Amino acid sequence: MTIVLEVRDLQKTFGAVVAAKDINVTVNEHEIIGIIGANGAGKTTFVNMVTGYLKPTSGQIEFAGRSIMGLPPRDITTLGISRSFQIPQVFLSESVFDNLLMAYAITEATGLGLLSPLLNDARAARVDSHLERYQIAQYRNALASTLPQGVRKLLDIAMAAVSKPTILMLDEPTSGISVEEKFGLMDIIMEALRQDQTTVLFIEHDMEIVERYVSRVLAFYQGEIICDAPTAEALVDPGVREFVIGEEYHRTRTGSENAGENAGENAGENGGGEDA
Repeated sequence: MTIVLEVRDLQKTFGAVVAAKDINVTVNEHEIIGIIGANGAGKTTFVNMVTGYLKPTSGQIEFAGRSIMGLPPRDITTLGISRSFQIPQVFLSESVFDNLLMAYAITEATGLGLLSPLLNDARAARVDSHLERYQIAQYRNALASTLPQGVRKLLDIAMAAVSKPTILMLDEPTSGISVEEKFGLMDIIMEALRQDQTTVLFIEHDMEIVERYVSRVLAFYQGEIICDAPTAEALVDPGVREFVIGEEYHRTRTGSENAGENAGENAGENGGGEDA
């Protein structure tokens, strides 16, 4: 496996407050990793440091074998690490099409190209294809301010993905989304990113989302990673159960599994005879 991101001994302090301590993470190409932890555990601090929005106190961050410590967010994005935010960062007074058009123009234009018109036939075709991929083409001409929350989330993530980054970091992609919509929204996002072969790390509080979509979990508590393991192992880890997901979630999850097993056993005992 190819290592795309390596974080070593990362620290962040604000005076006497330790926001991140001894963070060591290796991310392999094409992994999908869930970042979990209670509010204030250090999840967003970690993402902000990797993406250049917060300067670490010490440690090292390497992307594709080169140090990105101290680089501004724009440079890190250009290298291949993009992100979305918990609150969608879109131009509310502009249409969905124009939001993506501006994202493409910023990504593609360099030098004197920055002075060229944003709209041309080739770029418009790329925007429309991207709208289709994220299943928001029906909102093409709608103002971003009028969009339902789920669609606004999709637009924000679609804008972050226009450059086809090597790594995309998502901050709570399902926050503010209804229970009925969350799986459908995540299916759209993960399929689009799978097509681009994007490595994904996302912060999430919803353990149903974590269980369904990630293969590995980083669990944060008080600025430290207390568990880095495959999802099934992480969700039964004693520290994760105590400090992150809580015993109640674990009991509910275990109870549901046992109920399913018992139902299957009973069905086998009661429904397998010749007279059934």
